[in-house]
Amino acid sequence: MATKIRLTRMGDKKTPFYRVVVADSRCARNGSYIENLGTYNPMVNPAEIKLNKERVEYWLKTGAQMSETAKELLVKSGIVEKKAYRAPKPKQMPPQKKEVKAEEVAQEEAPAEAAADEQPAA
Repeated sequence: MATKIRLTRMGDKKTPFYRVVVADSRCARNGSYIENLGTYNPMVNPAEIKLNKERVEYWLKTGAQMSETAKELLVKSGIVEKKAYRAPKPKQMPPQKKEVKAEEVAQEEAPAEAAADEQPAA
């Protein structure tokens, strides 16, 4: 069973309150969950985050994946370290053929013409 650490919305209309839960990844957002790990209240200033650190670490060790929002909350609370973003390497293009400029061609032909003029005179 694939488990995820994610948020379920609680609270009234226009006053959101979230529970941080471990749920089967196939369940609905506000559906059944395996365990309640804590709460998140974005309505107070600063936002209130209460998490059971031991249980979060246990579920991460068992292979539970975090949603993007849950990951941000765990980073803010200091349970998970934020990894540095590394931009992908650009794809290397094959080397391009050098374009021969008209000037270079004219310079190469000029000595050849001079040599050709001298030979018939002999």
